[in-house]
Amino acid sequence: MITPRFHCTQTLEAVVVSIYCPSVRASDVEINVDETLLTVHINPYFLRINFPHSVLEDDQSSATYDPSSGYLTVTLTKEVKGQEFPDLDLLAKLLAPRHVEVPKQPAIEVIGSEASSQSELEELVDLTDAISLEQREILEAAENDWQFPQTIAESYSPLQLSTKRYYGFLNMYTGYFTHVVHAENDVDELGSEAESCLPEERRAKRLQHEEKKWDEEHYMADYMDDEYIQELLAWEDPGLKDAECIFTESENMTMLNLPRKEYLPTELQQRNLYLTLLTLLFASAYDRRTTQHDPTPESAWTICSLIPAFSALDPPPYLSSENVPLSIPTPGFTDHDLASALMPSYRRSLAFPLYRSFAMADACRNDVAAVLAKGRRMVTRYLLEMKHVLDHHEVYYVYNKIWVDDFCVWIQASASDEIILDIAQQLKVLAITKSMIGWNIENLEDAALVDTTSSDSDSDDESSE
Repeated sequence: MITPRFHCTQTLEAVVVSIYCPSVRASDVEINVDETLLTVHINPYFLRINFPHSVLEDDQSSATYDPSSGYLTVTLTKEVKGQEFPDLDLLAKLLAPRHVEVPKQPAIEVIGSEASSQSELEELVDLTDAISLEQREILEAAENDWQFPQTIAESYSPLQLSTKRYYGFLNMYTGYFTHVVHAENDVDELGSEAESCLPEERRAKRLQHEEKKWDEEHYMADYMDDEYIQELLAWEDPGLKDAECIFTESENMTMLNLPRKEYLPTELQQRNLYLTLLTLLFASAYDRRTTQHDPTPESAWTICSLIPAFSALDPPPYLSSENVPLSIPTPGFTDHDLASALMPSYRRSLAFPLYRSFAMADACRNDVAAVLAKGRRMVTRYLLEMKHVLDHHEVYYVYNKIWVDDFCVWIQASASDEIILDIAQQLKVLAITKSMIGWNIENLEDAALVDTTSSDSDSDDESSE
């Protein structure tokens, strides 16, 4: 079945769904409404939309098909007139499966029973055991609106009995880097050990690689000759000037092609996703600023190089083990949490790309704060642009598969606007100092200024003589 293009609008009394399904027979359309769920089937298209509130199929509802435009327009009455239906433009959220509450009490109450013979009980046990795991999953899905269960990889225990290592969004993926040594992946820092490294080994390799790539002379050269960097710092992102984020037809098409998933993260995993999101947005902000929103053939490399979760499969948190809280603090994120999450992004922006400037890294942090302040829609737009850049690279598209696609779905369906706005306010005033980077940047800059002053003084003396 094909998921058609669609978009939703609303009035005070109804929700209108416009579905693009050209060259079909209108008489074959099957429409079903069940509280918040709308399903539309017309061969070869199938669409299931889960609204935030209930709708009705009554006398005021209608469905019309325009053969000239190819659009099927379905109008459904709101159960509560005047009720606002939020996020109708977040297509991934509308396409997410409906969560079915499992009753706490048994659906069947035993009023009376008679003692069964031992042979009958044994026969019942044998029949139950004969049901295969697959059959049980099918039976459970039938009771849960035909939504099959999804399991999420658990965190590693100290004892590893399997050679498989998981990584990516919620540690759901493995096997994507089996042949990485033959893929010309220039950003991969794990090499042939990508599929076998433990998380702590990935982090150690990442830190070692950052130290190796750090070049004092390159940084000093950009610090002293920063004319072009000053131009980049003065650039303003036009995308952040829009008062409202309205998705384009191309963006809607991309969202329609995103995977249909429902995520069940733990509270700690959910927290870490917000921190990882910061590193993705930082890399996007750096590329947008240094290319002035005109991506180059190097943009995919730049983005992937700046994200530790891509290049080393090493996402936040980056706190030491003794600093990791045993319980999640209720107020949200501390400044130390956010600074620790962005520290590798700062370091990598000073060690890997062409333009290496601490002021540039600070500007990117401010850009991330500005994006988050615009809410989930603007964040989604930036992630979709990153996905577009990586999709067009023959190697780095793999990071869409294990990270970006899932983030595009999660940010629409599960992320909290309140948390995002709180992080934006904290990032705007967050202080990350040069001393926190660990490469004696302040001493290098002071030495460079002293050398420049001495050179100027010598030149003046020679001129006077």
